[in-house]
Amino acid sequence: MSMLLFACGPTASRPSADAVTFDTAERLADFDFGASRDGGPGKWSVIDNDAGRGLAQTGPEPNENRLAFAFYRPFSGRDVYVSTRFLTNSGKNEQTAGLVVRFRSPDDYYAVCADALENNVTLYRVASGRRETIGGMDVNVSGEARHTLGIAANEDRLTVFFDGKELFVAIDRRFPGPPGKVGLWTHTDSMTLFEALEVSALH
Repeated sequence: MSMLLFACGPTASRPSADAVTFDTAERLADFDFGASRDGGPGKWSVIDNDAGRGLAQTGPEPNENRLAFAFYRPFSGRDVYVSTRFLTNSGKNEQTAGLVVRFRSPDDYYAVCADALENNVTLYRVASGRRETIGGMDVNVSGEARHTLGIAANEDRLTVFFDGKELFVAIDRRFPGPPGKVGLWTHTDSMTLFEALEVSALH
């Protein structure tokens, strides 16, 4: 069963982290790319715009129902902390920034999403291709401001952070999951600029 605990609490200590900034296109070599549903992995690029420089999913065919993934190749783990600094620039139907942990396939993973149109942060479990919401909270996700989003997956406890504060904790015993990939994700309809990624193993 799954149980939601909307409360603050301590998380496991984090050792030294991999801190990735997208200063040059050479950073693309540290990532593998994929997508949900039909089609190829899409195109990710390190871009410059008026907002700054970062990694973005740039096409070629926007689709509000299709997810694009960027997996951090040097790291795989079960009990992990992952965070990103991002800016949602635009999107007709979706303006989202997300993280994935314990990703085994497009049908099995955990994902957390910050949505600038809905002004919320939501935690999902995807198991056997079925997506379920296991946590969430309304927050101000301004498309005109930089934000940070983080998740700590520690055994059956998933703690979600936004702008440096703990939002909520979900206890999920149905799908604790084995080690898997970690990384970034967004809807292909979104233009989201990911400026940094931090990854570390817990314990």
